[in-house]
Amino acid sequence: MWPVQSGESAGALRAFVLVALGTALMALSAKVSLPLPYVPMTLQTLAVLMIGAAYGRRLGSATMIAYLAEGAIGLPVFAGPVGGLAPLVGPTAGYLFGFVAAAFVTGYLAERGWDRSVVLLFAAMAVGHIVILAAGFGWLAFGLSLGVFKAWQVGIVPFIAASLVKNALGAALMPAAHRIVDRRG
Repeated sequence: MWPVQSGESAGALRAFVLVALGTALMALSAKVSLPLPYVPMTLQTLAVLMIGAAYGRRLGSATMIAYLAEGAIGLPVFAGPVGGLAPLVGPTAGYLFGFVAAAFVTGYLAERGWDRSVVLLFAAMAVGHIVILAAGFGWLAFGLSLGVFKAWQVGIVPFIAASLVKNALGAALMPAAHRIVDRRG
C-alpha cells in the first residue's frame, strides 16, 4: 500500500462530509412538497442546482448518485415518507435520474465561470432545470407511456413558473453558499 498523504485524507474527508451534507439537504428539500397528480413539486431542484454550482460537476453528481442510492436502499429521503425502489421506477424516476445530469451540467458551467455573475448563474441553473424537466418528461411520455401531450401537461407546465423562481433564488443565494463551500481551495 502507498502511504496516504495528510492532504489526500483531508480532501477525502471533506468530500465525504460535503456529500453527507448534500444528501441531507436533498432529503430535507424533498419534504417541502406540494402534491400534484403525478409528480409532487418540491424544493429538490433548487437544492440539486445549488449543490452542482457549489460542489462542481464531479462532487455534485456524486452527491446526487449517493442520494439516489440512499433512497434505493430504503431510507425515506424522497418526497413524502418514501424510500425504496418505487420512486426510481414510478412517475418521479425521470426527474430523480435527471438530478445527476443536472448537477453535473450546472457544476460544469459553474467551473467555467458561470457562477461569477447572477445572470450567468441563473442561465446555468436554467440549463440544469431543462435537463431535469427533459428527463422527467421523457420518462413520463415514453417510459410510462403517458404520451407527449399528457406528459407535457403534468410533467412540464406545472413546474415552469416555480423553476424560474428557484433559479432566481438559487442565483441570489450562491455567494453565501460559496463562502460555506469553497470548492476552489
